[in-house]
Amino acid sequence: MWEGSVERAERGQGEAMPGIGRDEAGLAQHNPEGLGRTDLLTQVVARTNMVLAWKRVKANRGSAGVDGLTIEATIEYLKTEWSRIREELQVGTYRPQPVRRVQIPKSGGGKRELGIPTVTDRLIQ
Repeated sequence: MWEGSVERAERGQGEAMPGIGRDEAGLAQHNPEGLGRTDLLTQVVARTNMVLAWKRVKANRGSAGVDGLTIEATIEYLKTEWSRIREELQVGTYRPQPVRRVQIPKSGGGKRELGIPTVTDRLIQ
């Protein structure tokens, strides 16, 4: 051996802990049930969480989305449709409605586009 060379340690003699395999990340896998997804969605749609979300949506007093439902009309709609919407959220088939586009004036002149989701989609968000 020449000066400054590094000798390889005998097997089992190194600093690494025995039994540790590769340190590369594994390939991405689609697993909708992994990482607590089901538990997280259950918490999201839990009654107490939805009541808090509804209070925020109602306090913001936003306009109706593409479905034309106001906050008051959405209350009646959700009384009959919430169980279906909740199920769609939990199984991953829920799709938000398109966003209604309106143009609002800018302070310096001109207009800008504003997207308005439906009241239901704001609740879910």
